[in-house]
Amino acid sequence: MDTIMAPWRMTFIKGEKPDGCIFCKDSIRSDEFILFEGKTSFIMMNRYPYTCGHLMIIPERHVSVLEDLTASESNEIFRLAGISVKILKDVMQPDGFNVGMNLGKAAGAGVDDHIHMHIVPRWNGDTNFISVVGELRVIPEDVNKTWERLVPLFRNIV
Repeated sequence: MDTIMAPWRMTFIKGEKPDGCIFCKDSIRSDEFILFEGKTSFIMMNRYPYTCGHLMIIPERHVSVLEDLTASESNEIFRLAGISVKILKDVMQPDGFNVGMNLGKAAGAGVDDHIHMHIVPRWNGDTNFISVVGELRVIPEDVNKTWERLVPLFRNIV
């Protein structure tokens, strides 16, 4: 039997969960994996990704309801989504993408009080027996290594 180690997950699983919003600048947000900050929204790597290169686009303003986004916020989120997909195509050459939002806990939102869009690169065969049978996800590249590959390209966004 093969063993896959992911020791960084235990810190999150067993760690104390602080009060506050992980996406709000004036709360408990960590800027560690932020790739780009726009006027109304920012792009951040997911610390616990679904696959390598899993990004999130998040409005700066704390908002939990999609229809409460301003036109400027909506426009910038979708503009940044297009830029993110292009950069991920150039750097990681995925075969496709999942792009979307989980609105509410019932829809699978891990953070349901601050909406955010997921940009998830996908490769043919990236879901294999281990995910289906073993209920285990394998991330083949360290998040810090992915950060190093992506950050120079996101720093050039105008």
